[in-house]
Amino acid sequence: MLERIHLEILNAIKEHGTLTKAADSLHLSQSALSHSIKKLEGQIATPIWKKDGRNLRLTAAGERIQTLANRVLPQFLHTELLLNQIAKGEMGSLRIGMECHPCYQWLLRVIQPYLEQWPDIDMDVKQEFQFGALGALLSYEIDILITPDPLFKPKIVYIPVFDYEHRLVVSASHQLAKQDFVLPEQLSEEVLFSYPVEPQRLDIFSQFLNPAKCSVKKHKNIETTEIMLQMVAAGRGICALPGWLVDEYSKSMPIKSIRFGEKGINKQIFIGIRKTDQNIDYLNDFIAQAKKTK
Repeated sequence: MLERIHLEILNAIKEHGTLTKAADSLHLSQSALSHSIKKLEGQIATPIWKKDGRNLRLTAAGERIQTLANRVLPQFLHTELLLNQIAKGEMGSLRIGMECHPCYQWLLRVIQPYLEQWPDIDMDVKQEFQFGALGALLSYEIDILITPDPLFKPKIVYIPVFDYEHRLVVSASHQLAKQDFVLPEQLSEEVLFSYPVEPQRLDIFSQFLNPAKCSVKKHKNIETTEIMLQMVAAGRGICALPGWLVDEYSKSMPIKSIRFGEKGINKQIFIGIRKTDQNIDYLNDFIAQAKKTK
């Protein structure tokens, strides 16, 4: 009953709003588009859209089909791309989504030797997914997810690629800078800067402050690592970052990293891929290169 063209039409209507623009975007005539939908409406015995002035508004049935289109059409496109590349003898494409917000510099060290090994691979790093890329991986918008906080799903496999210590970052002139480690209650009057991630996914809360029933004075979100560390260096607040990253920035900035508690917070960077892609050679070689890059 449902065909791919129906999904594409509903997506186009949702995006463009009018029959004319939807037909143009699909390179169809308005009559062909209307005929296809009327035939489907006759089969399911319910309207798919209604006219709202010059625009079209999807009905409940239309919205349900359009939801299916959002989920299925990217998989069609992904598979067609792979089939086309196989037919042409090409290797494929690699689209990377980042949830490890400070890991971009590390990723550059992975990419350079990898591209030399796989010159036919087309690579793209999707920054727009850096604060929630699991959905993009599941919907075939990316092929690899780099994250320190995997959310395990049946269709996804995560491979650990390297270990690191998550550390508190303060100004070099901060009163805590001379300590080897910090206790939760010592942060009660601090302003905490973090990436715009849900607090429950931030290790400083989930593994350090919350278990001790402590908190900070104020919590502010900053999207970029450099601005965050500039604020910390200026004594405006504190943040929490991977120790290896702080070591790099501390060479040029007056900042200091401190262990969380006596035992510290030990973390791993994971690469997530779809289980159905586990046998793709160029994906496996990317993971192998990531494992040996520090």
